[in-house]
Amino acid sequence: MLRFPVNMFRTSVSSSGRCAATLAAGSSRIIVRPLASAAASGPSSRPRIPSPPSATAAAASSSSTQINSLTITRPDDWHLHVRDGKAMRDVVPHTAAHFGRAVIMPNLVPPVSSTQAALDYRARILDALPAGSSFNPLMTLYLTDRTTPEEVYRAKEAGVVAFKLYPAGATTNSDSGVTDLEKPLAALKAMSDAGLLLLVHGEVTETEVDMFDREAVFIQRKLLPLLERVPGLRVVMEHITTKEAAEFVASAPSNVAASITPQHMLMNRNALFAKGLRPHNYCLPILKREKHREAVMAAATSGSPKFFLGTDSAPHPKGAKESSCGCAGMFSAPVALGIYATAFEQAGALERLEAFASFNGPDFYGLPRNTDKITLVRQPQRVPDSYAFGDNVVVPMWAGEEVAWSVVA
Repeated sequence: MLRFPVNMFRTSVSSSGRCAATLAAGSSRIIVRPLASAAASGPSSRPRIPSPPSATAAAASSSSTQINSLTITRPDDWHLHVRDGKAMRDVVPHTAAHFGRAVIMPNLVPPVSSTQAALDYRARILDALPAGSSFNPLMTLYLTDRTTPEEVYRAKEAGVVAFKLYPAGATTNSDSGVTDLEKPLAALKAMSDAGLLLLVHGEVTETEVDMFDREAVFIQRKLLPLLERVPGLRVVMEHITTKEAAEFVASAPSNVAASITPQHMLMNRNALFAKGLRPHNYCLPILKREKHREAVMAAATSGSPKFFLGTDSAPHPKGAKESSCGCAGMFSAPVALGIYATAFEQAGALERLEAFASFNGPDFYGLPRNTDKITLVRQPQRVPDSYAFGDNVVVPMWAGEEVAWSVVA
């Protein structure tokens, strides 16, 4: 029987933190001390926190052999929101410029819960690509209480790679999500049989559970019992944010893995309240304490094949973020690889970036690795204050600041 100890601190909260907007989830902003090339740009409005001692020591020990160029196998993004319609046409090219494939999240309105809806959505994404692009969107279906085994097998036949579990009310556009894992249990067993993955937004939604504890509680109350009932199910805990999740995935059987965002590697919850309330730093799962950020950073840079790149890039219009119910979502696609490189360098682990970004994901999904290459160079790039987003604009991660690494080919 699977066992994993989790401290369950319980307090009363009045809201699940959902946003009522009609877009999807993700968000945050870097607050760690940048590398020398970024610091040289001058004063910044972003507060700094000290680097973890281990990262500082690693950086110091490698300063005499600084890497200025890194060529890696083209990476994939195993967690991406591209929205739909005119706005989608503005954001898809950013991902296609750097990544070979991406797992597309299905939490549109209405959700992508049928195979035909996924195929139609894929066609719209392909139509939004720049001419000559070879980018391949990998489609998922939105798991609901009513998902049937028959739909699972249809999805498998059509090339869908996974189903996404949103606990009802956990994040943006999750109202159609699962209310009780008993209800889609037959479909989950069919997924195990068909070899389709379950991608998990790992948070409980009970209002008596503190917002900062919901990921740890989900593992104990929901995920462990599910894995006991369907032990062959291949599960990705997406965008992990806690020490508990990192330790659970590392110690779990080989059918459990995790995706990690750049923001959860480089930010803690202080970023939400630095010199005022920072709506562009709000994400779900929410940013956690520094000890959790350190654990997520350590997991990503450990070299373990259980952890891989998933940006959770999730654009919202600027006004939807800067509102009385600021939506959870950060648009990182244009600069994500440069930020990941910054994180891995800070941890003294640049040599492990390729496996994390390009190998571990396709290996876990049972897909071939990409064969072409991209090159990152130590060439600072200033992140624009905004990008076009349909009839609006979207504020990107690290807006107005410098990223030390750039993709050049």
